[in-house]
Amino acid sequence: GEQLAAFRTQDGQAYVVDAYCPHLGANLAAGGRVMGNCIECPFHGWQFQGEDGKCISIPYAEKVPDFARVRTWLSCEVNGMLLVWYHCEGVSPTWAVPEQREITTKEWVFRGQTEHLVDAHIQEIPENAADMAHLAFLHGPAILGGSDLRYTRSKLWDFMKHIWKAEWQPEPEPNKHCSQLLVQHTATIFGKHISLMDLMVSARQVGPGLVFLVFEHAFLGRGIILQTVTPLEPLLQNVVHKIYYQKNMPAIIPKFILRAECIQFERDITIWNNKQHLPKPLLVREDSSIQKHRRWYAQFYSEKSTRLLAQEGLDW
Repeated sequence: GEQLAAFRTQDGQAYVVDAYCPHLGANLAAGGRVMGNCIECPFHGWQFQGEDGKCISIPYAEKVPDFARVRTWLSCEVNGMLLVWYHCEGVSPTWAVPEQREITTKEWVFRGQTEHLVDAHIQEIPENAADMAHLAFLHGPAILGGSDLRYTRSKLWDFMKHIWKAEWQPEPEPNKHCSQLLVQHTATIFGKHISLMDLMVSARQVGPGLVFLVFEHAFLGRGIILQTVTPLEPLLQNVVHKIYYQKNMPAIIPKFILRAECIQFERDITIWNNKQHLPKPLLVREDSSIQKHRRWYAQFYSEKSTRLLAQEGLDW
């Protein structure tokens, strides 16, 4: 529900501020420009410092009022991303996003990204990590079958299967805002194990909307997919996957991995876009990690967190 403007000043520093100029409400991100270390409003030329949002120049005014400023947002640049800290009660950051050393040192290079809009609550997306049973059922059929759930189980592609072994765990203090999913992927063709498809994936969730998916393959090398989930509206998420991979590997390898991941992710999207959130789901013993995940994720809400009231009946 916020409109933000992000800009890089001439000294190279990136800043995020409220998009609307406090003067007459023009959008700084639509036609505004960087002037030194300020962003200039496209309507009347007011200039605001990125660092503290203070207005330092009004072209037609003798004096700039002390209280003239635009709200600034705490942000950091890490792993090639500009990340903003949000807390509905204004609490300062309680944890930092770790650097992925191979991205910083450029051992791994950017090889592409995908972007999806998901019509679901933000919590639905990470909860998948703790839902082991859906891996075999939804993600078992071959990626050759695509992402349309009407055809993924087509007899045509039945000769190939994906096999997943996974384990999800929250991390202890001081990283209680993190969790780990370890996944072992193998594939069979006509029932025979194909070692070329063996893949180890470690998915580390950092906070409510950022995941580090590190891939390791016996001879196709190592890389990472960074997943970000940004809530645009109460039930609309923007999900971006960016892949970085060893630069000595042909680009076709990470592009294939990203494509395969994209097909599997789009199967999940069909479920998310059409499912209902059940606060008290009917679970069996083998589903125990789902409740464990819900308890872990609850730390990202606070008293003033916006809550959606469940619609009951047809009186809307």
